[in-house]
Amino acid sequence: MFDIDALRLLVTVAGTGSFTKAAVSLNYTQSAVSRRIASLEQEAGGPLFERLPRGVRLNPAGRALYRHAVDVLDRLSRAEQELAVLHRGHGGLLHVGAFSTANISLVPAALRAFRQAGPDVEVIAVEGRSGTLTARLGDGALDLAVVSDYPSGLPSAEGVTTTPLCEDELLVALPREHRLAGADVIDLLELRDEAWLQDAYGDRPTMLADACTRAGFAPRKIVRIAEWAGKFGYVAAGLGVALVPSLAAWAVPDGLVLVRLTDPALRRTLHIALPTTPLPAALTLRGLLRTVAADGRGAPGSGPRATRMRRQIRLWIWSGGHRVRPR
Repeated sequence: MFDIDALRLLVTVAGTGSFTKAAVSLNYTQSAVSRRIASLEQEAGGPLFERLPRGVRLNPAGRALYRHAVDVLDRLSRAEQELAVLHRGHGGLLHVGAFSTANISLVPAALRAFRQAGPDVEVIAVEGRSGTLTARLGDGALDLAVVSDYPSGLPSAEGVTTTPLCEDELLVALPREHRLAGADVIDLLELRDEAWLQDAYGDRPTMLADACTRAGFAPRKIVRIAEWAGKFGYVAAGLGVALVPSLAAWAVPDGLVLVRLTDPALRRTLHIALPTTPLPAALTLRGLLRTVAADGRGAPGSGPRATRMRRQIRLWIWSGGHRVRPR
């Protein structure tokens, strides 16, 4: 439609009331201003100014276009300012995605530190599966995502780069009254007669399928449950067992216990996924995620009580399957 420079010239001429003064203000020649206004009037379908003995003034058509020009130029100016702030990492929106168990403690702890660091950035949090999050990064809908290679490998998308964040051990969730609930460690073969709660199995390779194959058996039954709340409910009812990442430890109900498995391959790797050209705020959050992951994978809050809770959770996860309840 209308060229932005031409609209800016229109506003300047209207403000000065003179082609000559507008030319001086914009460092143009008077003839260049006259030609550009004539071209704009041709595009607009008719004259925009009344030519007076001394200067010019807008006619009704000019006043109509002037109002729109002022609005357009104001919007562009605000967009320029917002983008400048955004690219400096001190403002704007940051769209962050994560899968469900990363949102239990890891991501919230990093976002808490991000907020305390002071950047005036509004975080828009999105939860989803790793494949969906990676695709949204590739589409430009997300600025950063925490993804994992569980249960079916690390997803990829054009224009998205991933870097490892940390490893997360996979434990088995059992009802408290299960015969193996008090064991320090379990060989997967001991669970060959159990039903397994898994949201995907058989239609594509999964860590559970590979681990069962290594142990020399196929699960007796697979119960397709996608959400963690449902899995925990089924385990508590004695309807099956499930692999649970250690990141989800604090979300496990009291009626369940988590026990380590002997298979060293039963662990997943968390990754930080970013677009090829990430925002500065996304790079800041990436650094905080790495710090939180290295410091016990994130615990909400701070102070002596939070420190004690982190220590007890780590003791429970790393020393065996006996639940240590934080106090």
